[in-house]
Amino acid sequence: MQRGRRIAFDYGDVRIGVAASDADSIICSPLTTLKSSDKSLLKSIAEILLEIQPIQIFVGRPALLSGKDGVATDKAVAFADVLRGITEIEVIMIDERLSTVSAARNLREAGKSAKDSKDSIDMAAAVGILEFAIDLGKRK
Repeated sequence: MQRGRRIAFDYGDVRIGVAASDADSIICSPLTTLKSSDKSLLKSIAEILLEIQPIQIFVGRPALLSGKDGVATDKAVAFADVLRGITEIEVIMIDERLSTVSAARNLREAGKSAKDSKDSIDMAAAVGILEFAIDLGKRK
């Protein structure tokens, strides 16, 4: 697997969780949560990309449990297309059907309420997407 940092986005109508890996893709860490409606969203993303200098970008693809695309899938694909318009870095869609559910469960088990942890859930979901993507990459 090529050395270099990777970044993942968990797109949502309200918030976008962001996570990044280290250069060796061993550790994935939550980075931030962005507001989807923020007028300076693209500027904030561009600044993050400039700071992280990723070699790959992953965006969670929230298919229905059946595997079929839904409204959320279309929005995530549109977000990935926006990213492709502001960077030449490879943008890859990654199946994330259960990432948010898993992140919420893990935080709940750690004693944090979902209401108080919305930003944490989105960042944790982005970490899950990134870990899954890196694992897939290492298997190739």
